[in-house]
Amino acid sequence: MSEQPAPVSLADDAPLRLEVTRRVTLVGAATNLFLSLAQIFGGIFTQSQAVIADGVHTLSDLATDFLVLFAAHEASREADEEHPYGHQRIETLATVILGLALVLVGIGIGWRAGLRLIHVNELVQPQPLAIFFAALAIVSKEALFHYTRAAGRRIRSNMLMANAWHHRSDVVSSLVVLAGVVGSVLGMPLLDPLAALVVALMIVYMGGGLIRDSVMELIDTGLDAETVQAIRTKILEVEEVQSLHMLRTRRMGGQALADVHIQVSPRISVSEGHQIAETVRIRLIQGFEELADVMVHIDPEDDEEGPPNAGLPLRSELLPQLRAAWQEIPEAEQIRRYQLHYLNGQIEIELYLPLELARSGDEARAQLARRFNEAARQVPGVGRIRLYFC
Repeated sequence: MSEQPAPVSLADDAPLRLEVTRRVTLVGAATNLFLSLAQIFGGIFTQSQAVIADGVHTLSDLATDFLVLFAAHEASREADEEHPYGHQRIETLATVILGLALVLVGIGIGWRAGLRLIHVNELVQPQPLAIFFAALAIVSKEALFHYTRAAGRRIRSNMLMANAWHHRSDVVSSLVVLAGVVGSVLGMPLLDPLAALVVALMIVYMGGGLIRDSVMELIDTGLDAETVQAIRTKILEVEEVQSLHMLRTRRMGGQALADVHIQVSPRISVSEGHQIAETVRIRLIQGFEELADVMVHIDPEDDEEGPPNAGLPLRSELLPQLRAAWQEIPEAEQIRRYQLHYLNGQIEIELYLPLELARSGDEARAQLARRFNEAARQVPGVGRIRLYFC
């Protein structure tokens, strides 16, 4: 039966992923450019500090849109010798910069709003037209949120998802601005700078959240416990897997990577062990859309606490020692194949001899096996020796 390749999703198609990111970001940039100019000039005209603050916030969104475009282009580059895992972490780094920019913008807006609150006698009442500019921002940003979030989910881009929630936070901040402007128009001028201050705090909080999440990815924080348990369950669905350990996961841009040790029967062939590992890898990639690659390590026994067979000699070093130990056994010259099993800190050896040697009877075969075992005791690390005749 031929092996079925893992399906390729849109998130794995770098050119199409870049095209979607570019299109969505350009739509956002155009909207932010129009909206920021409308809010800043509208806020100046209507004497609303809150609307101006919201406009400056929107202008910062325009700058971050270009950052997103640059990061998306760089992250879509193919893996090379210097970056064998690809360039997806550029997207993560850009998200950190985006978060820092938001924190700085929020601090600036908050500082100006605080000064306005200190100098209460200088407060002016916004004109009713300011309500229109606040409402315009709400409608525009909510539309951008839904559009960007849909694209982010489609291509599994944390950067686009961050930008989408950035738009949603803008909606909330604009709602606060709207409430402050309406209150000021109705005769409560303190509400306008207070609204600007609340917007500033929200921007700082959101920027801090983006920084935290991206830094967690940069330091290889694993996937959530529920996903890790689902991965564990999926692996154990492969009947030939006896157990698993050292399951590790991490994120890279919009994708996730995993590696795991699985324990199989210790006496199967190398090719069967490889087939089991490939089955586990393919089922995980097919079963978890975010998993881009899985490294599966085959173990004949549990080595989580440390390699139990560390220091044991390899075949090239061991066989000369065995041949020297068995030089007094004439049948050793007829060994057709050596099968080595490194288990429990020892090397168990299977010797395959000509079938003619088995015709001498059970007692003779048992005696031959004892001679091989006794002679091999002088070779460090050698455990039980079994004879097979073929």
